[in-house]
Amino acid sequence: MKLLRYGPKGQEKPGMLDAQGKIRDLSKVVGDIDGAALSDESLAKLRGLDPASLPVVEGNPRIGPCVAKIGKFICIGLNYADHAAESNLPVPAEPVIFNKWTSAISGPNDDIEIPRGSKKTDWEVELGVVIGKAA
Repeated sequence: MKLLRYGPKGQEKPGMLDAQGKIRDLSKVVGDIDGAALSDESLAKLRGLDPASLPVVEGNPRIGPCVAKIGKFICIGLNYADHAAESNLPVPAEPVIFNKWTSAISGPNDDIEIPRGSKKTDWEVELGVVIGKAA
């Protein structure tokens, strides 16, 4: 089961990718792909769906960020030796923890917005972890 969010920025809808690569609309099943939709109970319900019973999304819509209503974006920096080496920094004795604004989260093909007056922009690929239960 592959879940996704599709549609214009800020107006994404929940969807499911079927075996033929077509997006199926999940908006009558879940409000969005968020913490509630990713609960054990909701995922069991979604697994029980026949994708063919869901409406096909026509065209080639934008794919949005994979999860909605993100409360915090916590990052760990220099978390492997090669990253520290390429940054010309020593491997830290303890994890380097920092936050990013949730507005930095984008869809896989979205343009990168560089803030006005930015002096340096670096590319970064982040791995997001969704905790399915309150922690």
